[in-house]
Amino acid sequence: MRYIVTGADGKLAGRIAENMIQEVGGENLIFTCWNLNFVPKEKLERWKKSGVEVFEANYDDIDSLNTAFKGGNRIYIVSGLEVGKRIQQHTNAINAAINQGVEHITYSSFIGATQPEYAHLDVTPDHTGTELYLQSTGHPYTAVRNSLYIENYLTMYPMFAMMADNIWASSAMEGRATLIAKDDAAAAATASLLGKGEDFRAYNIFGRESVSIRELCELVNEVSGMNFTYQGIDEEAYFQYLEKLHVPRHITGDFSRSPIPFSGDDIVSNDASIRDGLLDVASDDFEILTGRKPQTARDIVMDSAYVWENKVTNWKQMR
Repeated sequence: MRYIVTGADGKLAGRIAENMIQEVGGENLIFTCWNLNFVPKEKLERWKKSGVEVFEANYDDIDSLNTAFKGGNRIYIVSGLEVGKRIQQHTNAINAAINQGVEHITYSSFIGATQPEYAHLDVTPDHTGTELYLQSTGHPYTAVRNSLYIENYLTMYPMFAMMADNIWASSAMEGRATLIAKDDAAAAATASLLGKGEDFRAYNIFGRESVSIRELCELVNEVSGMNFTYQGIDEEAYFQYLEKLHVPRHITGDFSRSPIPFSGDDIVSNDASIRDGLLDVASDDFEILTGRKPQTARDIVMDSAYVWENKVTNWKQMR
């Protein structure tokens, strides 16, 4: 059995790649990377030494996908970053996998992908279109629908606050959410890739605690000694807060000075979904796939200490 992990140079799929080396050994693995220049040389050498086949391939280059996916049996397709372009990109990857005889597809989706009440969120339509396309193929698949990542709020938001006179702003107001640790999201996807779970089913990957963004701000203050002030603000004020940090409002904006690769539309709508209770969901799907409980924010908060200790001001500096 040969397993494919796409986007292994990324933060989520990179974790899955390392999990799979531990689970099945490199000789049974194929990794694809958007850009091999982004992979540290020592990591690339370690992958290849363990027997992993590594390809540079992206979802816009169909020939590269067909070449990379040849000989694989099961594949993990990580969602791309280019909101608004991803349905076609994901379709390219799905078609290449099917064309190359890959037997099963695990796709990293987002909560509520096929539920109308989530359709207004900036990231949802791409996942909706991808899941509907997967369903239309009749090919065996599993959708792993992740909640928002705890790490986003323990890294990106302290970074913003340090750049904004210690003001930690959010349109989440006092809403609550069951956020998931990225390591746990990777564990669930790894389990699906290995064959756990059912075909033609979506699994909702949530954390086990309902937490507010104010409480995460207070947690960071507690462990860091920082003095961030949480401010729940309306959406327009949040856009203005982000624009002062050079985060463009739309994905088509100018990212040349932005500290992150995400648009204001993405960030503001995600936080608003917490405000509106859309991510305060209880689910035991993570435990079904992995056999254990998910981690809490307190369990992992010190993994993000480098952000405030080193005064990180750019997403590229984040681990």
